[in-house]
Amino acid sequence: MSHRWWPKPMACWVGTCEAGSVVTQIQSLEPLAKLKQEVRFLFVGGRFRDRIGFPKPIPNPEGRPLMKLTLLDQLAQFTRILQGILFPTLREELGPLTDKHQQVVAVLNMIHLEAFIGNSPGGVGRPLKDRRAIARAFVAKAVYNMSTTRQLLERLAADVALRRICGWESQREIPHESQFSRAFAEFAETELPQRMHAALIEETQKDRLIGHISRDSTEIEAREKPVRPAVTAEPAQPAGKKGRRKKGEPLPAPEPTRVERQGKMTLEEMLADLPRECNVGCKKNSKGYKETWIGYKLHLDVADGQIPVSCILTSASLHDSQAAIPLAQLSASRITNLYDLMDSAYDAEAIHEYSRRLGHVAIIDPNPRRDRAAKAELQAEEKRRTLLHCETAKDIRFHERTTVERVNGRLKDEFGASMVRVRGNSKVMCHLMFGIVALAADQILRLIT
Repeated sequence: MSHRWWPKPMACWVGTCEAGSVVTQIQSLEPLAKLKQEVRFLFVGGRFRDRIGFPKPIPNPEGRPLMKLTLLDQLAQFTRILQGILFPTLREELGPLTDKHQQVVAVLNMIHLEAFIGNSPGGVGRPLKDRRAIARAFVAKAVYNMSTTRQLLERLAADVALRRICGWESQREIPHESQFSRAFAEFAETELPQRMHAALIEETQKDRLIGHISRDSTEIEAREKPVRPAVTAEPAQPAGKKGRRKKGEPLPAPEPTRVERQGKMTLEEMLADLPRECNVGCKKNSKGYKETWIGYKLHLDVADGQIPVSCILTSASLHDSQAAIPLAQLSASRITNLYDLMDSAYDAEAIHEYSRRLGHVAIIDPNPRRDRAAKAELQAEEKRRTLLHCETAKDIRFHERTTVERVNGRLKDEFGASMVRVRGNSKVMCHLMFGIVALAADQILRLIT
């Protein structure tokens, strides 16, 4: 048997099957006739997908409507293909596969990154290294929780199975570290992982009615110098009458806040208005002590099942509430949900109103701020409910907000978000998004386990 593995450019697709909205894609191994025989005509839901393109309907020869599978049925079919066909075939070709190897293969087949990266263009000059193989390597870097590209290169040189999964047959074919750096800059500029994540959420979550969206932010430490805020001169006050205001004279209208302005802005305008540079952030931890960090803040919307559906990277000093409305609109364009769960940092009338406008029910922990009477009343109400063991339906639903905390923890502990070694908002976002794509694909596959 030949030991050729995914020759460059990427081998043709022998079979693709779409179960409703989940697209399962199996890549061809030229010598593996068994895989071709079992996968070539495996179509679910009466559709198939070209190598690059949108699903095309297959005409039903009997003229009867084909059954549309549920999301769990689709994922079960995907898992059966992985466990029953692809993994055994890969073991014959590559030898024993670890759990991480299988996780990388499952994520790569789930996200279908080849649809977003074309072949290297021809022309004058030295040809570019295969960007598809490098992109697969960056996905593997996130799955293996590696901090630097040099660690990835050392692993590729030592791990034959991982190297061939990414698309390189021998060590000589692995590009240099500088070529990885240039490819990463291209991925950051073109927002490759963001587009892969948006397509994955659309394929798997668009037709799903999601109960809760949990919204929160987490700090992202970066190794770069914080940008000092620009010092702007105070605008000259308009000349007016001197002295006290007359009785009954109305006060001048205050300037609207960013959250209030966002209700009348488009999504592009809201995102452009948010600060993106690296600076110093400050917040209180669970024990009430203040913590500071240099870097950014990642704002996340997480669906039931711990699936991140949208995210925004801003300056560390931005308040959580100022990213709530852009996140809500971004998530509403991708999925359909019923409840928005947020902590007390998001307790603002403009956010409540925007959730109602989207047809959602906002469940936000109340924040009395500096109102001592309201704070005392909330504490007394909490004591009464504890004494009576009374828990409302909103309280029970609010407990689901822990999903976003678990996603933040997995993202930092398992997918590289705590080890950012690149600089600049676009590159930091690209690094984080490779981890978010891998995490989302992994959580979707966990729905059936």
